[in-house]
Amino acid sequence: MKYVLTHICLPEQAPEQAVYAAGELRYYFSMMSAKPCPIGNCEEKGAVILEQTVCPELGEDGFSLLPETDCVRIRGGKRGIIYGAYELLEMLGCRFFTPECEKVPVQPEIVLILDAEIHKKPVLEYREHNYIDLRRSPRFAVKSRVNGAHHIIPEKMGGFLSYAWFVHTFERMVPPSVYGKEHPEYYAMLADGSRPQTNERFQLCLTNPGVLEVSVESVRQALKANPRARIISISQNDWHGNCQCEKCLAIDREEGSPAGTLLRFVNAIAERLEPEFPDVVFDTLAYVYTRPAPKFTRPRHNVCVRLCSIEACFAHSFETCDDESRWVSRPDGTKASFISDLRDWGKVSDRIYIWDYTTCFAHYPAPHPNWHVLQPNMQAFVRNHVKGVFEQANGAMGGGVDMNELRAYLLTRLMWDADTDLQKHITEFTDYYYGDAGVYIREYIETLCGKAEQDNIHAGFNDQPVSALYAEEMLDRYDAILEKAEQAVAGDALRCRRVQKVRLSVRWVRIKRAGMLRHEHNADEINAFFTDWLSFGLTRIDEWVSHQSTLRALLDDKWRGTEYLEHWSAEGGEIL
Repeated sequence: MKYVLTHICLPEQAPEQAVYAAGELRYYFSMMSAKPCPIGNCEEKGAVILEQTVCPELGEDGFSLLPETDCVRIRGGKRGIIYGAYELLEMLGCRFFTPECEKVPVQPEIVLILDAEIHKKPVLEYREHNYIDLRRSPRFAVKSRVNGAHHIIPEKMGGFLSYAWFVHTFERMVPPSVYGKEHPEYYAMLADGSRPQTNERFQLCLTNPGVLEVSVESVRQALKANPRARIISISQNDWHGNCQCEKCLAIDREEGSPAGTLLRFVNAIAERLEPEFPDVVFDTLAYVYTRPAPKFTRPRHNVCVRLCSIEACFAHSFETCDDESRWVSRPDGTKASFISDLRDWGKVSDRIYIWDYTTCFAHYPAPHPNWHVLQPNMQAFVRNHVKGVFEQANGAMGGGVDMNELRAYLLTRLMWDADTDLQKHITEFTDYYYGDAGVYIREYIETLCGKAEQDNIHAGFNDQPVSALYAEEMLDRYDAILEKAEQAVAGDALRCRRVQKVRLSVRWVRIKRAGMLRHEHNADEINAFFTDWLSFGLTRIDEWVSHQSTLRALLDDKWRGTEYLEHWSAEGGEIL
């Protein structure tokens, strides 16, 4: 059915999210047609009717587009009403690629073809990544349909799923500064019988009844202090050192994983606090030593396990990678791949969250060969009862150069629909964002990933650029492709600049390999690289140190600036 849309209909006293959706439709309709687009409560011919509703089938994020005799109705939940508005705009040809790059086609009349009802709901209830574009632009985050804690989205724009605490929380629950002196038994025993209690290095003794009582009260106070929080993490600190006391070890052995000891502890807290906080999800980690699933203990209905893929290879899909060096050990000495752990958790829980990784954190600019695995990995998550995904990305405040804009766009599409036509999205983005260079950007991606697949080259989250992916002959091939890309848009200043930004990836790898592998430091090349790096507003090259520390390490023939630090995080957060 053909509709010529002329105005927007809102009921009186409409919720603020519906009002926001109406304003977005009016803005883009006006952009397309250069005509005013009134908002009122009139359902005359040509109206887009916005109906915000509370419906279990749609939830907060689902929506329906309903063809009626003379009008189109958008019905949706708190965020769904807004997502439905963007869905309609995308059906009209709009695309929201980045905060600064949107495609809005000119249409003298806003004509929509809608022959049947459309009902959409995201495959994941929780969708999040930490690319800077979505962190600094709530408007773009809403358009990207993410809803996690990194995206501080105001309520009028649908809000977000807020955490009271977000991972690695043992230090908040039982701080050594409060309990360490009088209760050393609260802290994990190491194999030598010691119980470290420093804030830098400790875990908890999870079978100690005092730890449970203190933790219940700490979690209670955190939830009271954050009444809008929907999730709280009860999770190990970010290192090894799980308790080796007799009681903890006995459970570890019985369960076949320290995750059993942790999960019993988390279940106990969730059970105690459920009457007071019935809508809160208690989240924990399956991370490093807790990654393998336990044999017997199961998460309570209000407990979510967040499985982390930090050890995995990201050049091949989880289901096909054969790199056994990246498997993790169980207490009995056997080893488990990430995909086997994912499947095991999927058998014991129907609500798993994921912490996944999308870049090389030691060398943000390095070309990361994960383009071909984004979709099969997301599909594997969904098949195994995953309900939420956090994609940890290049979180630098200045962004990155390894086509982060494209990767961020694709990940948001996959988190909404793991079976989406990803190649279509890649082509649409690259053809618009890079113009005539788009075809070469796609060739560059295929050359990089093709090399990893053909030669079975593995890539981790923190690898140095020493594999055959970054051999000089491959860098020459990448450079030749990107040179053609730059020449293709030589007369288009904006898109030429975007291609030049991509080329910084290859430039960095060349400079770093020359320094580390051949002890060569070309002053002109180094100076030009860092000058250009800053000209794009870029900041960190390495997750944990400034670009100044990275330059210092380069000249000292060190792989990373973190080598100067007692602890890798000691330099602190970014300061612009």
